Amino acid sequence: MAACSSGAVLAALGVLSICAVSGSGPMAEGETGGEAGWAEPWDGAVFRPPSALGAVGVARSPGPSQPGREEAVDLPVLLWWSPGLFPHFPGDSERIECARGACVASRDRRVRGHSRTRALLFYGTDFRASEAPLPRLAHQNWALLHEESPLNNFLLSHGPGIRLFNLTATFSRHSDYPLPLQWLPGTAYLRRAAPPLQERAEWRRRGYAPLLYLQSHCDVPADRDRYVRELMRYIPVDSYGKCLQNRELPTPRLQDTATATTEDPELLAFLSRYKFHLALENAICDDYMTEKLWRPMHLGAVPVYRGSPSVRDWMPNNHSIILIDDFESPQKLAEFIDFLDRNDEEYMKYLAYKQPGGITNQFLLDSLKYREWGVNDPLLPNYLNGFECFVCDHELARLEAEKAHAASPGDIPVPEPHIAQPSHMDCPVPTPGFGSVEEIPENDSWKEMWLQDYWQGLDQGEALTAMIHNNETKQRKFWDYLHEIFMKRNQNL
Repeated sequence: MAACSSGAVLAALGVLSICAVSGSGPMAEGETGGEAGWAEPWDGAVFRPPSALGAVGVARSPGPSQPGREEAVDLPVLLWWSPGLFPHFPGDSERIECARGACVASRDRRVRGHSRTRALLFYGTDFRASEAPLPRLAHQNWALLHEESPLNNFLLSHGPGIRLFNLTATFSRHSDYPLPLQWLPGTAYLRRAAPPLQERAEWRRRGYAPLLYLQSHCDVPADRDRYVRELMRYIPVDSYGKCLQNRELPTPRLQDTATATTEDPELLAFLSRYKFHLALENAICDDYMTEKLWRPMHLGAVPVYRGSPSVRDWMPNNHSIILIDDFESPQKLAEFIDFLDRNDEEYMKYLAYKQPGGITNQFLLDSLKYREWGVNDPLLPNYLNGFECFVCDHELARLEAEKAHAASPGDIPVPEPHIAQPSHMDCPVPTPGFGSVEEIPENDSWKEMWLQDYWQGLDQGEALTAMIHNNETKQRKFWDYLHEIFMKRNQNL
């Protein structure tokens, strides 16, 4: 596109509506999001990914905005390259007020080549190497929002993939704008009273298993179904989803797999009758924890968990979940669950965090208290708007540093670029849920699909990195290479 055309688009951005200026800052214990602030969101709105937020509210920063009102034509532009996440519908552009000042957020790709467009914002699930906006412009940062697991995009689990980005908001505490507790509204959510043991004992007498498994996404990188299938040899498991299903949910409405991802009251009442829930994430990454972990704790069931290796850091106390990896075999795990099922006093120790003073993990308490975004919290931005303001503030600071260098190049160095690191998506090679890779037949669907996808993610990251740093002839060679990778993958699926 010609420069005059993009300039005209930017000039049109001068007529913009304004997001709210006020921020809120960290919250004190007992305020919304703390002990007293939780109400059951029975429409399921708390637990929807950013792409389902639709017309979200205002973008607010956690601190006071800077004085002064620059014209929108002078502000840095943040371009949402993943337009489905643009949080300012129905328009294409919006002035946002953040802690350091104002920016213009836009989803109009015509401004991509303009000098004022300082950052491109990507949603990781949508990012494809073959569709990357090349050539990459030297003055622009790439910012990644990706709260999902590598199941959605293995490219980002490799160094060459994640280092394509400058700023990140991921589930990892090590990312620039961390989202590890995106599924946990607050401590009050954990304190919800558990059903009486007598009620659960009656459930068991009616022939139901001690363990519940509710999963309809099968054959995932964590290979959870293989583990559950082996566990079923040693202890009864009621499985209600499409994976290893051996029971039906009580009503056709609940049998709709979409309901299983919401806080539907009928579904929660049914699930709460089980003393133990198998809570297995779809991938194994540090700090990647979803509703599979937090919902059982909300309901007063004990999660039997395999997922984040760092999960202990986030638990309300040191005796609230059963970790599958602590047991040498599914048989040993089954024996321990059976022991707890028969011993109420030992079982209740796992629910002590629901009592006053039972949440003793100060790291968890501080993380919830001081995070700059909220879950279903009207006093805080959601993390989509929060990330947008984080990028805005970073770009304003970068502009100031560049101006300072230009004014005194001999005394002030050029600002160093900020580069994302592999720790921002700490996800190792997928491993089997049970047994070793060598024991799994070569024609096994998990082995064929997920290991292949993982290593193809590395290939794509290396190819894209090379494309960014090479000339046009070499770029065409790598485009052809990527096309070959995708063609082979499609043939194998």
